[in-house]
Amino acid sequence: MGQETNAPTIPGGETPSADPAAFLRAAQAAIDGKTKPPGSLGRLETLALQIARVQQTLEPTAERCRLTVFAADHGIAQAGVSAFPQEVTRQMLQNFLAGGAAANVMARTLGVEFALVDAGVKGPALEGPGLASVRIGNGTNSSAERAAMSAAQCHRALREGRLIGGEPGHEAASFGEMGIGNTSSASLVAAKLLGLPVGSLVGRGTGLDDNGLARKRRILEAAAGRTPGELEPEAALAEYGGFETVMLAGAVMGAAEAGKLVLVDGFIATVSALAALRMMPSLKRHLVFAHRSAESGHAVVLEAMGAEPLLDLGLRLGEGTGALLAWPLVQAAAAILRDMSSFRSAGVSGKS
Repeated sequence: MGQETNAPTIPGGETPSADPAAFLRAAQAAIDGKTKPPGSLGRLETLALQIARVQQTLEPTAERCRLTVFAADHGIAQAGVSAFPQEVTRQMLQNFLAGGAAANVMARTLGVEFALVDAGVKGPALEGPGLASVRIGNGTNSSAERAAMSAAQCHRALREGRLIGGEPGHEAASFGEMGIGNTSSASLVAAKLLGLPVGSLVGRGTGLDDNGLARKRRILEAAAGRTPGELEPEAALAEYGGFETVMLAGAVMGAAEAGKLVLVDGFIATVSALAALRMMPSLKRHLVFAHRSAESGHAVVLEAMGAEPLLDLGLRLGEGTGALLAWPLVQAAAAILRDMSSFRSAGVSGKS
């Protein structure tokens, strides 16, 4: 995993892959030797070290990032867990195709490639340039009544996502989602992965009022009661996941296997990343947590993962928008390690 051909020689003549600890020491020394007081660039220095570790080079690159948005429908949406009707998923898919969504606008502004996947939006399959149709089903079952999908569908969604996440051509990958009802789905999956009461993870989603929030909590508590308190990752995803969020979990694994940095978006994407991490613990070093969402369950999941996100802007849109905003920070961190002068190369006196 990683770009071994660019790996520098480190003290003792060993490559980073042969001695990871020695490589980390060399990378830290390189960062500390830049023309600045040690630690003065704060978390950018930590991020630079992470990028170096993922790419296995002291000259990391961050020129190309792809945002892939997965879209699908959730049967539980028909129980009234969202402020928006289920038809909005399909309408938003068309908006993405027209280039008018927030994620489209941000991706264009930041020079990030945009990709769109129909993982199972309800209704006839849509067509359009830039849309990949990888439909696992015509929306999931209502997880309030039975498993959202079969084990076979879950396995296929993970496999298809893995293939998408591993596609070449970019050093960093970010993943977004669109699906009315998917904050409910994410709350249920997180509850089952963490062994927590689902009520502690339920938020307003697309903007529920107090009555709507209370109704959503009742529905999700009943849904959670169908299964034991804690589930294995694939079981939690099959019982309560969405085709788009399961595919997203697979994409995280595929991107990590391909040696990419993964920019993790908000609550829903973080829950998918949590499921991926449970299935593939080695991918943790690839995860950059972009932001802390205003969705209440996000802070709970981040804390459980020991994650400290880069940004906190009160976002709760999804679509990968928070991950996009973290991309310039990744680029800056890589450039600091790659291009910034050292005290020695610049002829600048170090600390006396």
